[in-house]
Amino acid sequence: MQIGFIGLGNMGAPMAANLAAAGHQVTGYDMAVPGADGIATAADAAEVADGADVVITMLPNGEILRAVADQIHPAMATGAVHLDCSTVDVESARAVAEQAMKYTLLAVDAPVSGGVGGAAAGTLTFMAGGQEAAFAKVEPLFAIMGQKAVHCGEAGAGQAAKICNNMILGVTMIATCEAFALADKLGLDRQKMFDVVSTSSGYSWSMNAYCPAPGIGPHSPADNDYQPGFAADLMLKDLRLSQHAAEVVDADTPLGQHATALYRQFVEDENGQGRDFSAMLPRFEKRGHR
Repeated sequence: MQIGFIGLGNMGAPMAANLAAAGHQVTGYDMAVPGADGIATAADAAEVADGADVVITMLPNGEILRAVADQIHPAMATGAVHLDCSTVDVESARAVAEQAMKYTLLAVDAPVSGGVGGAAAGTLTFMAGGQEAAFAKVEPLFAIMGQKAVHCGEAGAGQAAKICNNMILGVTMIATCEAFALADKLGLDRQKMFDVVSTSSGYSWSMNAYCPAPGIGPHSPADNDYQPGFAADLMLKDLRLSQHAAEVVDADTPLGQHATALYRQFVEDENGQGRDFSAMLPRFEKRGHR
């Protein structure tokens, strides 16, 4: 395929490189980044879109996504697909899909899970929303960039799945960190706690696959001084998206709301920016009961 790729940051660049390595013709553009290995670069977003079968966007937020869509949709050929892999608000995803239809384009919102390591290794998970025909057209690209793609429903469903998943992740990571900090003060050995919880009813991905305690369980960012895997500021972004969505549809999410407040405090007031989201554990270690 002829593929345009807009957004060549830490995630986009390796995703684009994997597509090029698989034999697709990839042209990229990023306002701040010069380019990525193995792909041609364009002067602007409209040039990327011209003649492309698929244009992939990997952008920071919904406002930027809408602005880029305004530039690329008029330049795309009838029947081409706008595949957005950004994590943005559901309303922006749906608005971009509606605009694509007006230009007789197909659209898929497919945010990812797996982080920078998954982008480089081609092992991302994609949560996709949009028309069946659009999903079918880009499914071979998902197989190159990732290991799993789930078609979750109509436009916006991919974003909905991502923010619901990450709300669970934020809440369970906080609970896991709280539990380790409590275990420390109760004199319970961390390894013994892990051995019990990881095979008991407290089992979770945060405990078993991404344990926030250094030296416990599989290797994780905790074993690298909490250098991100998944940065706390990105978790805060996703939690804020979850709470915005909850407000829009009048959903009661008290734990999601409290997790958002805790990550905001950690990132903005406690020097948590740029640290892994599991660095909540040393934060709780230093605190007492309130």
